[in-house]
Amino acid sequence: MYDFPKAKKSLGQHFLRREEICLRIAALLRAHDTDNILEIGPGPGALTRALEIGPHARLLLLEKDHHWAVERQLLAGPRTQAVLMDALRFDWQRISAQRPWKIIGNLPYNVASPLIWDIVSQASGLQRAAFMVQKEVGQRLAAAPGTRHYGALSVWTQSYARPRIEFSVGPGAFRPPPKVDSAVLSFEPVPPEQRPAHPEALARLLRVCFQQRRKQLGGIFRKAGLAFMLMALDEAGLTYNLRPEALSVTDFGRLSSFFAAQPERVRQGDRA
Repeated sequence: MYDFPKAKKSLGQHFLRREEICLRIAALLRAHDTDNILEIGPGPGALTRALEIGPHARLLLLEKDHHWAVERQLLAGPRTQAVLMDALRFDWQRISAQRPWKIIGNLPYNVASPLIWDIVSQASGLQRAAFMVQKEVGQRLAAAPGTRHYGALSVWTQSYARPRIEFSVGPGAFRPPPKVDSAVLSFEPVPPEQRPAHPEALARLLRVCFQQRRKQLGGIFRKAGLAFMLMALDEAGLTYNLRPEALSVTDFGRLSSFFAAQPERVRQGDRA
């Protein structure tokens, strides 16, 4: 247990304070001596300590809070470097096949979704990841088609990685305790050849579809000025009365390829 100063509500800080949970999270990376590891939001360093005693070649810490960035650097191990930076502004494309990394973090609830959205899609050199998030967000990330948690975040994330809920963590493991449970997930990237061929088209299609998730696909596309997408449904063997949550990740990938191949029709009927 650690003596923490008051958390900053504006940064969504809830500090993990149980060593055994930190060790379980760190183990999900399956780290080796040659691995570069990046931790997001180390704060007081409970998870950092678990990472430092494990195998790694380099440990990079991204911390937005000046106080904790300074402390983490002062107490850093010989292979650890702390950087004062907002992870939302980090260039995740720097993590490439030539510069692979494993990524981990107890993510603030208010930025977990956009962070994971960017990391899985932009960090082509991501080897593996483990994140703690709000339990509901974890359920959305790992949701299967046809379930109430399945949505745009589910499809996008699963187009790039295989998220798996590993275990839940109650509020008592944090200081201050949050009002909800948390979930720890592991992420295994899909092979490069299975990633979306047209990510911009996929992102736009997901926005169009899941803004009206209770509507039928035929009506969604007509209302959005994208009636030509009815042909894509026909080609995919999907009926117009299906709702977005009924489609698989593969289905959305096929629809996005059709969408990307129709730039003129998109521009002419663009109301999305």
